[in-house]
Amino acid sequence: MTVLARPRRPWDRTPAGEREYFELLGPGLVVVLPPRRPGRSGSTEWLPPTGGGWIHVGADGHIRAFTGKAEVGQGTRTALSLVVAEELRVSLDRVALVMADTDLCPWDMGTFGSRSMPDAALTLRTTAAGAREALVGLAAERAGRPPSELEVLDGTVGVRGGSSFVPYGELVRDRNRVVVASADGPLTPPTRWTRAGHPAIDPEARDVVTGGRVYVSDLRRPGMLFGAVLRPPRYGSHLVDAELDAARRRPGTTVVREEGFVGVAASTPAGAKAALADVRARWRDDPQPTGREVEAYLRTHPRKEDDWDMDERIVGDVEAALVAAPVRLEATYRTAYIAHVPLETRCAVAEWEGTRVTIWVGTQTPFPARDEVAEALNLPVEAVRIIVPPTGSGFGGKHGGEVAIEAARLARAAGRPVRVGFSREEEFRFGHFRPMSIVDVRAGAEKDGRLTAWSFHNINGGAAAMSPPYRIPHQRVDNALSTSPLPQGPYRSLAAAANNFARESAIDEIAHRVGVDPLVYRERILDDERLTAVLRRAAERAHWSDRGRRPGKGFGLAVGLEKGSRVATVAEVTVAGDRRLSVDRLSVAFEAGAIVNPDNLRSQVEGAVVMGLGGALFEAIRFDRGIVENPRLSEYRVPRFSDLPQVNVELLDRPDLPPAGAGETPLIAVAPALANAIFDATGVRLRSLPLVPDGIVPEVPAG
Repeated sequence: MTVLARPRRPWDRTPAGEREYFELLGPGLVVVLPPRRPGRSGSTEWLPPTGGGWIHVGADGHIRAFTGKAEVGQGTRTALSLVVAEELRVSLDRVALVMADTDLCPWDMGTFGSRSMPDAALTLRTTAAGAREALVGLAAERAGRPPSELEVLDGTVGVRGGSSFVPYGELVRDRNRVVVASADGPLTPPTRWTRAGHPAIDPEARDVVTGGRVYVSDLRRPGMLFGAVLRPPRYGSHLVDAELDAARRRPGTTVVREEGFVGVAASTPAGAKAALADVRARWRDDPQPTGREVEAYLRTHPRKEDDWDMDERIVGDVEAALVAAPVRLEATYRTAYIAHVPLETRCAVAEWEGTRVTIWVGTQTPFPARDEVAEALNLPVEAVRIIVPPTGSGFGGKHGGEVAIEAARLARAAGRPVRVGFSREEEFRFGHFRPMSIVDVRAGAEKDGRLTAWSFHNINGGAAAMSPPYRIPHQRVDNALSTSPLPQGPYRSLAAAANNFARESAIDEIAHRVGVDPLVYRERILDDERLTAVLRRAAERAHWSDRGRRPGKGFGLAVGLEKGSRVATVAEVTVAGDRRLSVDRLSVAFEAGAIVNPDNLRSQVEGAVVMGLGGALFEAIRFDRGIVENPRLSEYRVPRFSDLPQVNVELLDRPDLPPAGAGETPLIAVAPALANAIFDATGVRLRSLPLVPDGIVPEVPAG
């Protein structure tokens, strides 16, 4: 893993004219795009601010582009490199993308919310387009011709129709020029893409499958020690006292206690573990609910709403419309706390040079993590460098800098680099979970199925994808946040999975009550043309109109929209005589605007579908009074190869639209499609996730 030299100050905190671009990167051309301001898109979606962008074109003709986004296995490195290659008219192998290095990269809020393509891709496209225009300008000066007479071909610039073209490297040799790009520069429309929009293989793909890729967990620094941290026995425990003398007597062991932190560092992982076992700690425990009490607890323990997660919409007179409706539904839908289960657990390596620390850590939020480390260790922000190497997935579970702080504390005390890595059990016990959701739905419809009233109240889950995409004259949607007994936070798709499960299950229930085919019913009431298009494509792929009917065979469908993209999923299931469920096929249609890399997008969709399968069928955290009872993969059920159905993915390319997020939305239609298919097969309506934790469809649903 190549790490560029450290600048005097982080570039995101240094004026463009004072950055050591050419000292660190070599001679050439640097094009800088000023930061964009935060704003809103539509009425609910927050556009995170970006720290602008910069691209270096070297004298060797190679391009270095910089982004604050992190690569956590989603293929962002290749996709973002593709849009740079497209605007600069070069092959993919000539673009090197420097990612998530807080000393060198533009400030970024974090890699979450499917914002890499809408935000970082747009920034990089615009910066690369500015670089292309600057290179044309240099060539025009050299040729004594107006820029309008020149064109760019395969990393060279020359007179349109001529035979002599000058390579980029020759144009920028010995220049050391910084150019400011315009935010309104001429972007190449997706309809004219020749590099982006076509299948591309990650240049490092071979390293991935041969074990050559270096993840955070693989890093070793000279003289490195291994750290272990004292963890509470349960949620709600507070450290009262810790006896450290026995651990300190161990040769070669560093023991640290700072405020509520207790940790040790030793030359081997086993030595660190043994030293930690010598620590005698006393704890004070707050009362915690049991698993059986959690729903009542969440309903009765509200917390002050956070502005970012507030969403309330009221249209018309919902209560009057409900009273007048001849067809009514009142139901509650629930989703469990579930874990992220990344392939690579949390890990960080910290190394000090004087009063400055460099931390290699698998985090989705490197710049906020930098701030957290600086605050925790009472350092200026400029003294902290966060580097995110390739990371073995996050799914929203690797926000923040907690493990980075732990490694930095121990490394400062030991005077040597220290690695802190979570065990699998620590990952389960001391990470955070997808929030449990309780969704109360009341709906009213005419006898012909026209929806007239909709009341949708989410408790604890959040606001994502809460507004219905259907024509409903009277509606109220809102969410109430709770004080959770378990730590909860971001998870792939956020609250959209819970809200979509509740809404699409309820829509299916109404369709059956009014006697209308679920596909036809949605087509009648949908108020989104893009969503209608994916619904029809998924139904065609699944042969919905001529699906076979036999005992125990069921078909269900669901749609969803979130992060600017659209999805529809058709599930086919079989419930055997012993009530064991088999998922036979999932047909998915997905649209996320212009497609940058079709192969990677398909992989993203397939991965999200498999992840959605686990949360839909059997994933759930079991806990009692603050203790997680299934903190191991032998006890926490995730999808296995034997669980996987045939998955058919149809991608709808919309080059007339900008690229949208694709990592989360494909997940949100899986659970309701499966629940609706189970109902179709058995007549049993399951309203709680996981649907079949033991693989068996109940005769009558619990609760």
